[in-house]
Parts: sequence; structure tokens; C-alpha cells
Amino acid sequence: MSKNQPQKIAGIRIPDSKIATQATELLLTHGTEFIYNHSLRVFLFSSLHAQRNNLDYDRELLYTAAVFHDLGLVKPYRSADLRFEVDGANAAREFLKSHGVPLDKLQLVWDSIALHTTIGIAEHKENEVALLYAGVGLDVIGDGYEHLTKEHREEIIHIFPRQNFKKQIIPTFFEGFAHKTETTFGNIKADVCAFMIPNFRKTNFCDCILNSPWSE
Repeated sequence: MSKNQPQKIAGIRIPDSKIATQATELLLTHGTEFIYNHSLRVFLFSSLHAQRNNLDYDRELLYTAAVFHDLGLVKPYRSADLRFEVDGANAAREFLKSHGVPLDKLQLVWDSIALHTTIGIAEHKENEVALLYAGVGLDVIGDGYEHLTKEHREEIIHIFPRQNFKKQIIPTFFEGFAHKTETTFGNIKADVCAFMIPNFRKTNFCDCILNSPWSE
């Protein structure tokens, strides 16, 4: 899969550094067109959110986080037993480490990806973490849709089509962790399992308490 696209979309410049270019190549090689389009939309939506709110951020780090944020759903990045968010975060950390990126920036990208589905926490962390969360929220559930201008929306969707997103994103998620549904305990992806698996029973936290080995 290869892509030719404008360098600037909706007024946002797509990073073209060595790190950004190689990250994009990994996404094009191992991801799908659907995940690619979603990931680039997330970067643009995140960046527009920063622009509206006058937030400073590292554009290269945010771009890398957006590119890797769903790569934990696909081979060769998905593991047998970790949350897909952690798989993506680990992959991004190893990739950036190979480029000599400092530890604090590695952690920032790791947190951005690992927490991108964690409601109530990500939005209170560093700007890059909060921005990735905001971009994902806008693309997946329309959170903040009212702040996106019609012109920007149409330009972004023209270049990175949604491809029947509402019908495709749930099975795309599920394919990435169908072999390890236990990793969805305590997070929103348990809802995906419940949607995709007839009679799926989520692990219940209260049952875990009541069935613990403690006598009282």
C-alpha cells in the first residue's frame, strides 16, 4: 500500500522528518488502508484541537503516537496476552528508541498510545496524551464534532475517507483482540466483545472481590 497526499491538510502540515516518514512506512506496510486513514485523521483532528485551544505540543511525537496508536491490532505487533493499546505503545517506544529519542519523550508517546482509550484520565495528562485522546474521540464517537468546521471536515474526509467507518471499526477492533478477550476486562473494549460475541459475559469486578481467596 502506498499513498500520495498533500503536505498540508486543513492548514496542518504532515510531518516529514526521518522518524515521521519511517513511522508512516511501517503503518503502510503492516496496517490496512482503513487503519491508515483513521490514524491520519486522528493526527489532524488532534492538531486542530491543539490549534483551537492554543496548546503547545511536539508535532513529531504526536504524529508518531497517532500512527502507532492502533498498530497493536495487527501483525506483527499484536501480542498473545497484552492489551492492544500496550502493544502499540511498546512498538512505538522501540521504534523511537532505535532513533535515539530521549527517555522522557519515549514515555510521553508510550502514555499517549497506552491511554488513548482510557476515559477520565488521558485528558488530564500532558498535552500530547490529551490531544491524541481528543483526536481519537472525535473520529470514533464524534466527541467535539461541533468544533470541526465543515471545510476542514470535508477536506480531511476527502483525502482520508471514512470507508463506512461505523460499520467497520467494531470488527476491526475485535479482530485485534479476539484471541485475548480477557485483556478487555475493565476497559471499553469489553463492549466490543459483547457486541461481537453472542452471550459474551464480561468479567465483573464485584465478582472478583467476592471470589477472592480472602476469608473476609
